[in-house]
Amino acid sequence: MLLKDFYSVTSSSELEGEFITEVKINKKHQLYKGHFPNRPVTPGVILMQLFKEEAERRSNKKLQLETALNVKFMAVVDPNICENLILLSSIINEDGIIKLKGIAKQNECISLKISATYKPVT
Repeated sequence: MLLKDFYSVTSSSELEGEFITEVKINKKHQLYKGHFPNRPVTPGVILMQLFKEEAERRSNKKLQLETALNVKFMAVVDPNICENLILLSSIINEDGIIKLKGIAKQNECISLKISATYKPVT
């Protein structure tokens, strides 16, 4: 985990090749003291990191981002409004390269869409 104590996985399942992971964001994490003190906003790069860590959990490998083909930030993730985030992802291993397509949702609002590839760290 890149940021210690930033989130915890509260549930994780697989349904027809799609992974569904619910995480609880620690709204008291020190990251929010600087981003921003009175209006906490989860940085987009941190949301991208959540998917990298999801791919690492599912592939059981340490990974490095190779390409981010499509990244769309669609809504602010504010832990004071809702501290639960749902990660929906499909993860495919093609010749050692991990391909991920994912959506992060807060309540029923899509916050992030991502398509990325990761390679194992050697």
